[in-house]
Amino acid sequence: MKTSHALSFAFTALLAVAGTAHAAADQEDPRYRLNLADLYADTAAWNADAKKVEDALPELSGCRGHLGETAARLESCLDLQSDTTKRLLRLVVYASQLHDEDTGATLGLELSQRVQVLGTKLGEATAFVRPEILQLGKAKIDAFFAEDPKLAIYRHPMDDILRAAPHTLDTEGENLIAAFDLSSGAGGEAYEILSNADMPWPTITLSDGTKAKLDQAGYTRYREVANRADRKKVFDAFWGAFHEFERTFGVTFYSNLKEDTVHAKVRHYPDSLHRALDRNNVPEAVYDTLIAQTRANLPTLYRYFRLRARMLGVKEMRYYDIYPPLVKGEREYPIEEGEKLMLDAVKPLGADYVKAMREGLEHRWMDVYPRPRKLSGAHMAGSAYDVHPYLLINYTGNYESVSTIAHEWGHAMHTYLADRAQPFPTSRYPIFVAEIASTLNEALLLDHMLKIAKDDDERLYYLGSALEGLRGTFFRQAMFAEFERDVHARVDRGESLTGEKITQIYDRILKDYSGDAQGVMKIDDKYAVEWAYIPHFYNSFYVYQYATSIAASSLFAEAILEGKPGARERYLGLLKAGGSDYPYELVKRAGVDLATPAPYQALVARMNSIMDQIEAILARRGR
Repeated sequence: MKTSHALSFAFTALLAVAGTAHAAADQEDPRYRLNLADLYADTAAWNADAKKVEDALPELSGCRGHLGETAARLESCLDLQSDTTKRLLRLVVYASQLHDEDTGATLGLELSQRVQVLGTKLGEATAFVRPEILQLGKAKIDAFFAEDPKLAIYRHPMDDILRAAPHTLDTEGENLIAAFDLSSGAGGEAYEILSNADMPWPTITLSDGTKAKLDQAGYTRYREVANRADRKKVFDAFWGAFHEFERTFGVTFYSNLKEDTVHAKVRHYPDSLHRALDRNNVPEAVYDTLIAQTRANLPTLYRYFRLRARMLGVKEMRYYDIYPPLVKGEREYPIEEGEKLMLDAVKPLGADYVKAMREGLEHRWMDVYPRPRKLSGAHMAGSAYDVHPYLLINYTGNYESVSTIAHEWGHAMHTYLADRAQPFPTSRYPIFVAEIASTLNEALLLDHMLKIAKDDDERLYYLGSALEGLRGTFFRQAMFAEFERDVHARVDRGESLTGEKITQIYDRILKDYSGDAQGVMKIDDKYAVEWAYIPHFYNSFYVYQYATSIAASSLFAEAILEGKPGARERYLGLLKAGGSDYPYELVKRAGVDLATPAPYQALVARMNSIMDQIEAILARRGR
C-alpha cells in the first residue's frame, strides 16, 4: 500500500511476472524505463529538497495561533503549507518509483521510509490548521476571502474544513491523532508481510507434470489452466493455505476494523461507513444505490455465468471455472502496437488529448516491462504536480496488457489535465472520480478493437475480455462493498469477529452473488476464505468506487461515442476540474448522478449487449 501522502492508483488485476521474449530483450532498454531525472537529477538533489521540507517545519509551526490576524497572514501560511506539501509529494513520487523499479534495492526503501517520517512531521506541524480555521469561524474566513482575491484558490479546501466542524478535534486532539499516524495501519502491514512474504506456499503437480508453486503470482497464473481437474487442485491447495492462517488473518483484519471504529467514534460519526464517505462528502445514497442496483441486477450476472459454462463446455459451473479465458487469445501485441492501438482508441476525446498522451509516451513517463524485483501489477503515480505523471506497467504483450496501459494512461491524462487547469490546492482528485477516467479509456479501446477486428474469432476474444472486466470491476467490487458494509457495521455495534466468523459472512454473500441457491454456480465452503486474499479491505470502503466509476464511465463513453452534443466537453471538464469541488457533485455536473439507478442500469445494459453479440456469434457457428 502506498503512503497516504502519495496520490497513486493501483489497478487491481495483477499481471504475470514472466514477460515475453520481446520484453526480456528490451527490459533494460532506457527507452522503456522511467526518466526519474525529470523529478531529481540524483539523490543529492532529492536530499536537498527533503532538507527544504524539514527547514519549513518550524516556520509552519510558527503560524500556530496567527491564522486569524489578517487576510495576508492567512494567505502566507496557507501558501507555505501548500508549497511544502507539494514538495513533499514530489519527494514521495521519486522515492516510491525508485523503490518500485527494484524492490530489492536499499536506496528506494530507505528514501521511502525517510519521506514517511517527514510526512508525519509535516502532519504534526500543520495539525493546528483545521481546528484554528474552525475557531475563526465562517464569517471571519469569508471576510478574509472578500478582502484578499489571492485566497480564492483555497476556497473549496476552506469550505471543506468548515463543513467538517462537527468531526474536527481541538488542537491537542488533532496533534494526538497526527502523532499516532506512525503506529496506525499495523493490521494491514502485518497482513502484507504475511500474505506476500511469510506464507508457506504449496507446490502441486499438474496433469502435464508441471510443478506449480502457488504463491500469489502462481495462483493468478495457474487458476486459468485449461484442465478443469488442475483448476480444482489449484483452488484446493491455494485456499487451503489461506485457511491454515484463517485465525491470524482474522486478527489482522479485525484489528483494522477496530481501528476504523475508534476513529469514527473519536470524530463523532455514527459509524465507520459515514466517516469514510464524509471524507469526500459522498452521499450515503450512492453506496446504498450501488448495492441495491447490483442486487436487483444479479440475473445479468447469472446470465454471464451460464454463458461462461456454455462456452467452457461444463454442465455445472464451479468457482474454479470463473478465470479461464472465454476465448483463447494467442496473438501478441508489441508495445509499439499496443501504444498505437491506445492512441487510435482515444481519438474521440480530441486531438489535444491524443497529443498529450503521445508526448508522455515519447518522454519516458512509463516503465514498461517486467524485471526481477520490479513491483508487480500496474499503477500511476500522479503526485508530482510540477512535473508529470509516472506509470509503472508490467507489459507482457497480450491483450490484457494493452487494456492495462489504456487504463493507467486514463489516470495519467486525468492528472495531466487537472494539473494544468487547477492550482495545486485543488488539483488532486479522489478515487471516486479517478477510476472513471481509466475505465472510460478501456471502453473506448473495446469499441476500437471491435471496429478493426478481422473476424468473429477476434470479436469473440475482445468481447469475452470486456465481459470478464465488467464482472470483475462492477459485480465483484460491489460484492466486496456489501461485505465491507456488513463486517464494519458488526464491529461498530461492538461485535467481535474471528477469522471463522468472517469466512461465514463472506460465504453467504459470495453464494448470493454466484447464484448458488439458484443452481447457477456452486461454491465450496472452503473457498470462502477468499476475503483474506483481498488487500483492498485494509483500505476501508475503497473498492466500491471501482463499481461506481465503471458505471459512470459506461454512460460517459456511450454519449461520447454516439457524438452527443457537449458530451466530450463535459467529460473533459470533469477531468480538468481535479478536486475543485466534491467528487459526487463534479460527476453529477458532468451529467451522471451516481445516487440514481441510471448509471448502474446503463452498465448492466452494456453487459447484456456484449452477451447478445457473443450469443449471436455462437448461434452463427451452431453452438
